Amino acid sequence: MCRMPGKEFDPCRQHREADKPPPHRTDPTSYRMGVRYQIQRSALLPTYSRWPPGGAILDFMKTLPGLLLLSCAMASGEPLHCDFTDYRPLEGLAAESVDGDVVFEWTGSEAPVQAGAGTSAGQLRARFGLEGAQPVIRQMAALSRSGHWAPLVRDARPQFHVAEGKRRISYQQLRPMQNLGREATPEVVEQEKWKVFWDAPLNVPGREGVNPGLPRDPSEVTRSEVRYRVKACRVRRDGVRLQISFDGLTLGSFEGSLRFTVYKGSNLVRQEAVAATTKPSVAYVYRAGLGGLKSDDYRRLRWRDVARDWQHYRFGGGVNEGPVPLRARNRVVLLEQERGALAIFPPSHKFFFAREIEMNLGYVWYRQGEEGRFDVGVRQAEREEMFRPWGAAKGIWEKRVRQSRAFAEGNFALYNAPPGTLQRMAVYYYLGPRDAESTLKEVLAYTHGDKYKPLEGHQVAVSHFHTHFAEQLVDLGSLDARPPWVSAFKGLGINIAMMSDFHGDGHPADEGEVRFRELGEYFEACRRHSDEDFLLLPGEEPNVHFGGHYTLVFPRPVYWSKVRGSDKAFQASHPEYGTVYRVGSAGEMLSMLETEKGLIWQAHPRTKGSTFYPDVVREAPHFLSDRYLGGAFQSLPADLSQPRVCEERCFGTLDDMNNWAGPKYLIAEGDTYTKYPEDEIYPHLIVNYVRLNELPAFDEDWSPITEAMRRGEFFVSTGEVLIPSHEVEGFEDRKTFVAEVEWTFPLEFVELVWGDGKATGRQVLPTTGLGSFGRKTFRMEFGSPGKKWVRFAAWDSAGNGAFTQPIHLPGR
Repeated sequence: MCRMPGKEFDPCRQHREADKPPPHRTDPTSYRMGVRYQIQRSALLPTYSRWPPGGAILDFMKTLPGLLLLSCAMASGEPLHCDFTDYRPLEGLAAESVDGDVVFEWTGSEAPVQAGAGTSAGQLRARFGLEGAQPVIRQMAALSRSGHWAPLVRDARPQFHVAEGKRRISYQQLRPMQNLGREATPEVVEQEKWKVFWDAPLNVPGREGVNPGLPRDPSEVTRSEVRYRVKACRVRRDGVRLQISFDGLTLGSFEGSLRFTVYKGSNLVRQEAVAATTKPSVAYVYRAGLGGLKSDDYRRLRWRDVARDWQHYRFGGGVNEGPVPLRARNRVVLLEQERGALAIFPPSHKFFFAREIEMNLGYVWYRQGEEGRFDVGVRQAEREEMFRPWGAAKGIWEKRVRQSRAFAEGNFALYNAPPGTLQRMAVYYYLGPRDAESTLKEVLAYTHGDKYKPLEGHQVAVSHFHTHFAEQLVDLGSLDARPPWVSAFKGLGINIAMMSDFHGDGHPADEGEVRFRELGEYFEACRRHSDEDFLLLPGEEPNVHFGGHYTLVFPRPVYWSKVRGSDKAFQASHPEYGTVYRVGSAGEMLSMLETEKGLIWQAHPRTKGSTFYPDVVREAPHFLSDRYLGGAFQSLPADLSQPRVCEERCFGTLDDMNNWAGPKYLIAEGDTYTKYPEDEIYPHLIVNYVRLNELPAFDEDWSPITEAMRRGEFFVSTGEVLIPSHEVEGFEDRKTFVAEVEWTFPLEFVELVWGDGKATGRQVLPTTGLGSFGRKTFRMEFGSPGKKWVRFAAWDSAGNGAFTQPIHLPGR
């Protein structure tokens, strides 16, 4: 029974009877316009932390009935025993035990949003309880500037689902081993299978010829819902973030904890399963979200479709047996109320694994349940879909259909889960005290609107795309036909796109005339579709003479063929194309690169067709040349236990190369195929910020780009973390690495990594005391004796990051 002074009544009865199962008690402490009031079982007595602004008491009384409905809903949930040993209060970030629950209260953000949208700020609250060993979110709420509480979540169950398959190595990795005379021992296979790209563990029976051990047996695939056996929890504060963890989570073969994290100065809430498996060879995908929400608490579910048009679902439809995937633009779905909106979305890059295409597979979902209940969250699909084939000529059409089918059946690698590694399966919520459109703008501020932010003195460059550019335009009958990926790239804020034709298109093995004609078409297509702020560089992935796969770019159009007959010269003058090259050996390839000042770098080092590369060529003349730039960087493999993208394969290769030789770098690459503006390209793409004031025109010399890259004057970024400037200061033995860093998600750590020619070391500086949307100059001192090179990186709490290229120290 709830009481008011002088009058006894029960405004909660109707609410309780309508709810099945009964609702849980929500947070009894609320704030409004400086007024603090306490709802108790026996009485409702307002108390004031300070005298409220004029009209606040009257306003408080007007909103009392609605607040009673939220706060008087009492259920018989068992008390939650929580360990607060690692918790220390901080102004604007507080946790306490209240009536057997744990309540978080923190100061939200004034997040920068896109022009004209304004800002939001205020207090935020989350209340966690326990019901039958099941953690529940009693309430998540946001206070708007107008002083209205938006109860965005009430009585929700944290949900997780996992689909597990068996990880296999690919024949694409085994072939380089065979060519090098390496035995594929069980130990080697165990090591290399975790770097696989061509694998689709949930596709039964699978595509023959892609992996050994096919067909897959249906028993290899398991699908499981989360189970909880929670008895207690732990609360800890780390800098400006507050966490609550519940041990006792089981998710298929995974066991671990449920964790929630909130951040002072941010409206973000991160929910995650932190769990490990003991099974060997597990590859998996997950979905996560909230279950048991009441449709009566919301106006509608809203999202933007791939054409950026607003769509909605008003609940009340038929019961869904499974999740309904939504192909939402920007990977965001919103639950809208009268006074606010809850945004649900995945980590912007870490959630995604490498694929051949970026088709939107529906990364958010809902499920209409019974009795007015529904679930909502984020998801990964269980298999790839066919991209839209193209081709006017029958032969081209049939070739693209075969390629599309091969991608869909053989390539969907999922996440790695080596035994014992703590996987972090996350979903984000954003507590928005305004409508869905405003909330979406605030969420998109974390990814700069899914664009790569312009940075003064830099050009945004991407590399390695097999769009079959020239072949498609020739097939259409006009080099002036605008391919859809040009608009997609420009919409992302990209200035330089280094393409890679002649990879399943054209006649790359032709000795001369056909190849030269197709190169001419390629160059002309790039010329016609470049403009003053967008440059198409006609690169290639030739994969000849040097071993493994590699990317090649020149600072100007160069006519060359990959083969040379015995009756042909290496270098000759052609009446139509000028100087041409016919390359027949590694020595001739290096000679052409040196003459034409071209650059190469190892595509996908240590995996795919570059398995065991560049290790096996570390003493080769081309590797030791400054024409060999280094290796490619992309999210392959995806392992959610690692805080860095491509932590072991990519950075392991980078650090080893610099210990072996002179300066070598990591170049962000896409290595993807056809794409369309409706694709979800941003989360799959990582870019290079090249230090360059002006963009050369297509008909000018491109060497300002290639030479800046050769000097290592660029940094790599997922987009959310930027390093506008960096340098090494100091003299003799004591030096300081100075780096200016800008970020959106709360920053996790910065690090300084170095090598002495044999081993690699690092200094990690935690940055959990920093909130969202920050900018800071970091100064990290290091002793230089014995150090050959040094590099800097910054990573945020969502797994996004940026890193500089290694700087080799003088005299080392």
